[in-house]
Amino acid sequence: MIRLERLVKHYEGATVIDDLSASFEESRTTVLIGPSGSGKSTLLSLIMGIEQADQGRIWLDGELLTAATAMNARRKIGYVIQDGGLFPHLSARGNVELMARECGWGEQARKARLDELCELTRLPRESLDKSPLELSGGQRQRVSLMRALMLNPKILLMDEPFGALDPMIRYELQDELEGIFRDLAKTVVLVTHDIAEAAFFADRIILLVDGRIAQQGSFIDLQQRPEAPIVTRFLQAQLSRLEAIGARAEGMLRR
Repeated sequence: MIRLERLVKHYEGATVIDDLSASFEESRTTVLIGPSGSGKSTLLSLIMGIEQADQGRIWLDGELLTAATAMNARRKIGYVIQDGGLFPHLSARGNVELMARECGWGEQARKARLDELCELTRLPRESLDKSPLELSGGQRQRVSLMRALMLNPKILLMDEPFGALDPMIRYELQDELEGIFRDLAKTVVLVTHDIAEAAFFADRIILLVDGRIAQQGSFIDLQQRPEAPIVTRFLQAQLSRLEAIGARAEGMLRR
């Protein structure tokens, strides 16, 4: 579905993506994880065609991604970012329908698709007429997901979609989204800093370090069969943080 061949990307003389090749299987969820600055978000921008690689090629659904094909390719891709990225001057409905209107969908087709998406994401229909500022964080992310899915794309890219949410809403949306991924069978690429979130969603995890793939595989592969010391250090840092949070919470409960 997505194939990356020897991608290189520089910013202001710094190499952000360094000779990276990877494939993303159809109807599977791949999670990109790694330290800040490892190239995760840049990789999504390259797949979207928002940024152009300095070297290498990207294939989407068998078609080579170029500057000429990027606009058409984006219609096959849904994109969700951390804060939702909703346009504040449009209602929730206006945000969700935006690309469908651009593509010439009629009113009945848009209404039918909105009904499907409200049911899928559990968004109350009355929320559609509110502005983004009138919605809760969880509702904004549901609207953002609806917008990404409006054209029924084959590919869904998600860049830290839960990062700005409070823990309870984050947990609720994670659980719902895992079910949506399973039911829709989309090709999903999800960026996160959270190893627990990666383990929850991923059919496969790709750990990026300095623009290169340090290791890829299941969470068990990375945990029990690390291929480089950086893999062990990264997981230990993540897991130690989770253990520290758990210990602190347990201590507070005992007071």
